[in-house]
Amino acid sequence: MSRIIDKTAAELSADIREGRLTSVEVTTAFLDRIDAVDGTIKAFLHVDREGALATAREVDADIAAGKETFAFAGVPIAIKDVVVTKGLPTTAASKILEGWIPPYDATISERIKAARMPILGKTNMDEFAMGSSTEYSAFQKTLNPWDTGRIPGGSGGGSAAAVAAKMAPVAIGTDTGGSIRQPGAVTGTFGAKPTYGSNSRYGLIAFSSSLDTPGPVARNALDAAILHEIISGYDPRDSTSIDAPVPPVVRAARAGANGDLAGVKLGVVKEFAEGSDAAEPGVIAAYEAAVEQLVKLGAEIVEVSCPSFTYALPTYYLIAPSEASSNLARYDGVRYGLRTGDDGEHSLEEVMSLTREAGFGPEVKRRIILGTYALSAGYVDAFYGKAQLVRTLIKQDFEKAFEQVDAIISPTTPFIAFEFGERMDDPYQMYLADLYTIPTNLYGGPAVSVPVGLSEGMPVGLQVMGPVMGDDVAYRVAAAYESTQDALLADTAPEPEPEGK
Repeated sequence: MSRIIDKTAAELSADIREGRLTSVEVTTAFLDRIDAVDGTIKAFLHVDREGALATAREVDADIAAGKETFAFAGVPIAIKDVVVTKGLPTTAASKILEGWIPPYDATISERIKAARMPILGKTNMDEFAMGSSTEYSAFQKTLNPWDTGRIPGGSGGGSAAAVAAKMAPVAIGTDTGGSIRQPGAVTGTFGAKPTYGSNSRYGLIAFSSSLDTPGPVARNALDAAILHEIISGYDPRDSTSIDAPVPPVVRAARAGANGDLAGVKLGVVKEFAEGSDAAEPGVIAAYEAAVEQLVKLGAEIVEVSCPSFTYALPTYYLIAPSEASSNLARYDGVRYGLRTGDDGEHSLEEVMSLTREAGFGPEVKRRIILGTYALSAGYVDAFYGKAQLVRTLIKQDFEKAFEQVDAIISPTTPFIAFEFGERMDDPYQMYLADLYTIPTNLYGGPAVSVPVGLSEGMPVGLQVMGPVMGDDVAYRVAAAYESTQDALLADTAPEPEPEGK
């Protein structure tokens, strides 16, 4: 008999709804799992046992009373610590927000609470979502359950590790340049970046406003799709929110599970293939094997050319830091958060400077400086303005490609999870983790990462990119690939050693 924590979120939902399990039993099982292994993995910055069990008891009472419940009611969830949650610490893994308790909920948090999903706690991340490994968290680094000497990806490594280590059945991440998909790839979990604007950024602590996208982390396509529909939809409080129906991703995931991709055209980007020397051979081998599986399911592979993708990485690292330098200007030690140097001997400007020096970590400072320079007088047109022009070219490349194909596929990351400290001294090598994921953020379309095997005993991900509001296509292709596997890759992950063992 399988443990509660071994079940998928959809299985748990059915068990709760049909009376085989209670939400309290399910929530307690995951809380106990956190107690047992998170001392080793360090995926959580805050655990809310009392609040999660209170919600679970309410769901059980409603079911006992015969009241109708929503999908995933009673199924617990973990939330990345960049999503504001009323009454729970929200720090963005930064000392500048240490101890902040928000007085309001993000729209994502509101929708999770409305769906009656017990919130297990807040997960670790790179500070302000700037990083690819969680090594830039101000509080702790999260370990990869597959190999605790390696990174779990970033910035949302905490959410991915929590799902991979079965401390949560599903989680929320955010994706600015790959921060859901890249952790998914290196931890053997399923990560999805929805179409930009199809879910709300209200209450999301901003890194890069034109790129940030919240999305689901799960063990398989169906679980991610159900959570995707729960959190998505128009929000008038977000000026970038799209007033359109949510793509039918659950229906697409169920259809894909039939394993039929007849008539589906999948694009392979010529420029990605030409630059494959940047990827590890084991990653390319797993990716090519996955492509062969998709062909066996009936998909047609078509080469497409997207020449501007070559410039995606430098374009992103001008646009994102520029927007970050503007967004993080609000952390000044005056209105809320950390305040340093307020001893009557320093001027207001000195207090602001001392607060930012103490509160921001090295990667955040690096990107603020880069962004401020790119926006400065005399350089804004040469750097930020030029980057926006290239972004337009990238969008045009995607649009032309999607006239020929239904979806585009690639490896999710060019390498498997690297060892801690391996890339800290070379930021450019760290940034290469997002080589394949960044173009989708610049375009604004959806993309998912589905586990497709191992290289050197570590997970590898396949990325499926769709047209704007074509999230359902990406889910269908990913679910079809899953149908060819005997078991979820997450089920084969090594068992984390309890703390102290």
